[in-house]
Amino acid sequence: MSSAWLLPEHIADVLPAQARRVEELRRIWLDVARSYGYELVMPPLLEHLDSLLSGTGRALDLRTFKLVDQLSGRTLGVRADATPQVARIDAHLLNRDSVTRLCYCGPVLHTRPASPQASREPLQLGCEIYGHAGLEAELESTELALEGLLGSGLTDLVIDLADVRLIEGVLAGLGITALDDTIRTALVAALTAKDVAALRELAAQGPLAAAPDAARVLVGLTTLYGGDEVLDQARALLPDHPMVVAALRDLGWLAGHLRQTRAEVRVGFDLSDLSGYAYYSGTRFAVYGAGLADALVRGGRYDEVGAVFGRRRPAVGFSLDLKVLAELLASRSGLAVRPAVRAPWGEDPALRQAVRTLRGQGHTVVCVLPGHEHDVQEFDCDRELALVDGRWTVRAL
Repeated sequence: MSSAWLLPEHIADVLPAQARRVEELRRIWLDVARSYGYELVMPPLLEHLDSLLSGTGRALDLRTFKLVDQLSGRTLGVRADATPQVARIDAHLLNRDSVTRLCYCGPVLHTRPASPQASREPLQLGCEIYGHAGLEAELESTELALEGLLGSGLTDLVIDLADVRLIEGVLAGLGITALDDTIRTALVAALTAKDVAALRELAAQGPLAAAPDAARVLVGLTTLYGGDEVLDQARALLPDHPMVVAALRDLGWLAGHLRQTRAEVRVGFDLSDLSGYAYYSGTRFAVYGAGLADALVRGGRYDEVGAVFGRRRPAVGFSLDLKVLAELLASRSGLAVRPAVRAPWGEDPALRQAVRTLRGQGHTVVCVLPGHEHDVQEFDCDRELALVDGRWTVRAL
């Protein structure tokens, strides 16, 4: 038997029921983004590799598929993340001096799945705001992300706040001004995973070994997650460094405003979560659904993303995979099947006009083709178009 129909591992077709949910979610999110003033852009699926991997995008090197352009002979990359592309659009194509709000939605491709169950072809939706260095941008970004999730039908949301400046402030406060990239990468991974054993081992190596409080502070950082008490505990535990002070102050401000505007969302902190450390430059956030181990949305400030394109602009944004969100909502029946009208197929001009009128009014009308009267439709037909007293009329089934 031929296996030509089999797809590569972690690559899958999107079948009708899921495709409908994904498309409805895409419309919900893009409509929410538009209501905030975000403009839609559509970057290409592939471009020159040096552009895709510029600046913070170099962290994506191992996740990016590469190929040779038959026209130019240059190496191209299939995007693994659209954010560097949007930064390029802001820096070179739009080149505005004012605040710019951009959103996008499209597939990205990964050489390896992010987790054993993950797809290598996420449908990434993102919203980014350029040109404002104040916390107002972070607040807008988090509020937009929460509004999109709530508008999608999710409840019991939890948002965890953190700030990548904390680790830089901690190291500087401990007197460590230079750290080998290998050790730094291992340190960030251990903090994010809350691996106490690895942190103690790292604290005994290189420059960290010269700081007597390194092990105590780094291990203590892994315990700083929870409510507002976490900020007080951090002030008592972490070095009194300007970056630490600024980060804790900003996190407190952001949490306070989120609680005022989104009382239905639980706001907390996870100060050792450094996911995307090489990418972010300030506050960052992750939004979880009740009982979920993986974040549905991740975002934050990444001011360096456009620097390589010759235009360093303040930037804040977030992204999510609409396929993951659609699967979650399907498991929770969060998106109801859209009701539809069932209509017979016929050549009667009055019937055909009635179908066109209903569709023009926004109704879904499924015409039953001859010989297929008993086919099961994916749409929930709760009404039918029937000939009553010489007129085509919609009536309940």
